[in-house]
Amino acid sequence: MHSKPVLILASASQRRQQFFCDLGLAYTVVVADIDETPLLNESPLEMTVRLAEAKARAVAARLPANEHDYVIVASDTTVALEQRILGKPEDEADATRMLQELRARDHIVVSAVAVFSTADGRVRSRTNITTVQMRDYSDAEIAAYVASGDPLDKAGAYGIQARDFAPVAALHGCYASVMGLPLADLVDLLATAGVTPAVPADQVCLRHSTFGCCSLGPR
Repeated sequence: MHSKPVLILASASQRRQQFFCDLGLAYTVVVADIDETPLLNESPLEMTVRLAEAKARAVAARLPANEHDYVIVASDTTVALEQRILGKPEDEADATRMLQELRARDHIVVSAVAVFSTADGRVRSRTNITTVQMRDYSDAEIAAYVASGDPLDKAGAYGIQARDFAPVAALHGCYASVMGLPLADLVDLLATAGVTPAVPADQVCLRHSTFGCCSLGPR
């Protein structure tokens, strides 16, 4: 066995990959292929934890045994309005509907991160719940944003980092979590598996966030 584990990111998300790069982590991408359909009566919190852990286990099962120690990181992010899960929009009309529903209202973003270590065969996970307040954007702004194509691959049909649209008025919680990966939780979980980023999580968060870092307090 190698003394230093091989780090695997179980995600094709460019945002999560950028976070890993910003943290100074050497990693390989192995995309998880699982059924992400919500279960009957499953809460947003329950679903995100289940999916993050399932992704990590699915990737672990595909890796060659007894070659290396692996640390697999998987994450799932869910947008929920009054406990109703808003997944990725089916098309532009669906994206428009979601953005109209979210306009000038509070909703929650739930992110779960799971770390599977093949050294002990355990998966450890954490969740983060952030309350997001959307601004009162216009129908014309919605139309322009939807036409850009950006909402179509995002839960809730928006990206908090969309500078031109800037849909978020305020948030209470973790900016990085809303982007798809709660960095402080990730770093804590990586430490249990013997992996330490080269760059502190709060520095990485502040590179991206216009709302400050939850580890440091608001700007």
